[in-house]
Amino acid sequence: MEHVVIIGNGISGVTVARHIRKNSDKKITIVSAETDYFFSRTALMYIYMGHMKFEHTQPYENSFWKKNRIELKKGFVETIETTSKTLHFTGGDILEYDKLVIATGSKPNKFGWPGQDLEGAQGLYSKQDLDSIERNAPDNKTCKRAVIVGGGLIGIELAEMLNSRSIPVTFLVREDSFWNGVLPKGESAMINRHIKNHHIDLRLSTNLQEIKSDENGRVKSIVITETGEEIECNVVGLTAGVAPNIDFLKTSNIETNRGVLVNRQLETNIPDVYAIGDCAEQRDGGIGQRRTIEAVWYTGRMMGEVLAQTICGNPLEYKPGHWFNSAKFLDLEYQTYGWVFADRGRPEYEEHFHWIHEDDTKCITVAYHKDTKAFLGINTFGIRMRHETFDRWLTEKRDVDYVIKNLPEANFDPEFYKHFEKDILATYNNRLQTV
Repeated sequence: MEHVVIIGNGISGVTVARHIRKNSDKKITIVSAETDYFFSRTALMYIYMGHMKFEHTQPYENSFWKKNRIELKKGFVETIETTSKTLHFTGGDILEYDKLVIATGSKPNKFGWPGQDLEGAQGLYSKQDLDSIERNAPDNKTCKRAVIVGGGLIGIELAEMLNSRSIPVTFLVREDSFWNGVLPKGESAMINRHIKNHHIDLRLSTNLQEIKSDENGRVKSIVITETGEEIECNVVGLTAGVAPNIDFLKTSNIETNRGVLVNRQLETNIPDVYAIGDCAEQRDGGIGQRRTIEAVWYTGRMMGEVLAQTICGNPLEYKPGHWFNSAKFLDLEYQTYGWVFADRGRPEYEEHFHWIHEDDTKCITVAYHKDTKAFLGINTFGIRMRHETFDRWLTEKRDVDYVIKNLPEANFDPEFYKHFEKDILATYNNRLQTV
């Protein structure tokens, strides 16, 4: 019986296992050194905030795996011998495979800061990271202040977590406005104000120089590069992005760049070896305008579904469709559909219509082609919109006038929520009249 081994029990690895089982009787083994069972990684923050317990983040009963004949092996893979198709584990165990799926996800970036490996300096990615922050920042008596380094989505999640326990937070962001490499300036500026309104000490254009230790090897303070200021703290969140978790492949003959290089079928350069999820990098460039590596939950799930078909004898290409994503900036919900580029690096043809509500917690930015008026994408903050509606409009190549006039069709907010489409349309029409 063909044995499929999957390294990694995140959304990508578990999805490919489930769909292989739906379509075959192959032997399946999932390998992970992190936890015994699959859990929802995006829910880690809500455990710390007291909204749920860890067992609530496990979508499947523990009996699910045995019932579906999916074997689980807890262990850390040190090396892969692709010639003999053998995995070698820390401690000396080995495991042979017929087909191998690498789904090892991401790890937090570290940039060689002095003190970055001290107790209390950490990212927020794994169950172990959650355990660490619970240990080092259980309350505002044990943790007098936390410093977060890096202004991305994980950084804002960590800030919200600590804020929920009334732990003072200083937030160091290298850029001159929060996430302005992704968001247009109007949105980025609104997020700056929103963070400060939550009594978080946001420091823009600021870099970490070093993390200092106390006599017990724990975080004591950080030093800021630009001013030399020293800030006392007990926790340092290292949230300056993530990178593919592939260090264990450096001695193998599986080709890597930043991630594991794959083609559109998610195949590596080695027969019967595949890579999916955050650790996979498209060899021939991004699909459409997409990045070559996409550390996003839903793309990992899609890759798992596609690869399962290929492994079960129905070869498919990975075609993710129109880009979309969602996140939360403290209590402000964010959605994006299609492409809305930041001001830095925005294509010359891309024009933006920006609307912001007077309460400074709701806005949209619509991107369109300045010559053809073709709708390119939309960002929304504080207003829920329907994914399927924008996906259809992008496929139908609607123009910006159509999108703005038909925004009520896309609104996802419940019946008794206040709607803002009339105000958005009036602002848009007024802009057209003044242009």
